Amino acid sequence: MLELYQFELSQYSEKVRLILDFKGLAYRKIEVTPGVGQLELFRLTGQRQVPVLKDGNQYIADSTQIAKYLERKYPDRPIIPSDPKQRAMCWLIEEWADESIGIKSRKALFGALTKSESYRKSLLPMATPDVVKTLIGVVPNDVLKVLGFSVGYGPDVVKSAEEDLKQDLEALCLLLAENPYLVGDQPTLADLAVAGLAMLLKFPDGPYLELPATLKGKGIPGLGDNIAYQPFFEWRDRLYAQYRKPLTGVSTVGSTPTSIQID
Repeated sequence: MLELYQFELSQYSEKVRLILDFKGLAYRKIEVTPGVGQLELFRLTGQRQVPVLKDGNQYIADSTQIAKYLERKYPDRPIIPSDPKQRAMCWLIEEWADESIGIKSRKALFGALTKSESYRKSLLPMATPDVVKTLIGVVPNDVLKVLGFSVGYGPDVVKSAEEDLKQDLEALCLLLAENPYLVGDQPTLADLAVAGLAMLLKFPDGPYLELPATLKGKGIPGLGDNIAYQPFFEWRDRLYAQYRKPLTGVSTVGSTPTSIQID
């Protein structure tokens, strides 16, 4: 069985999960605990960042490289169009989504976290020790804002990301106004990438992620709850309903993650 080293709330991991589900591939999720788990992942794969896909003795890092690998190795239910123009557009949208929605949604989410202690505690990985959750929960919002400056996530950066994301969501709504998918009349990597990477903007309201019930269907204020962008999120949710496998109690497609073991 394929194994996916991941963070449950990583939007790039979600992109890969959506691709795996679309292709109908069984896989086991291995939750990498931030810090010590990443060291073990580095020992195994030479990579500290998730997602990393294991297929037999082979490890593939980076969500785009994983998509390419899966398309080559498991060509049934293709995600890359055969038409040259559609293929080109698919790759352009996939790269744009990685660099725009993927990165800017983190910045916008950080801005939301600086305003809500309960929100940031709820978003910690399931394997995070309770003592760490408690410490993070009591960190004052102003302290987080100062920390944001230190990592390049100051208020101006967050505001700029939010404005860019509004433009992105408006553009996606326009593209989907008269078309079922972003490229052609069938789902492609472009659709799966955009849908998966939009996870942090508004969490899917369904049994797809290990999330507290209070967070399902909730999103970043001004983005996930903005009525102007609801056509996009409704499209995303339809895509999930069709292709994303719900969580189950066994290690099959979309199963509950197993925490990585540290030797």
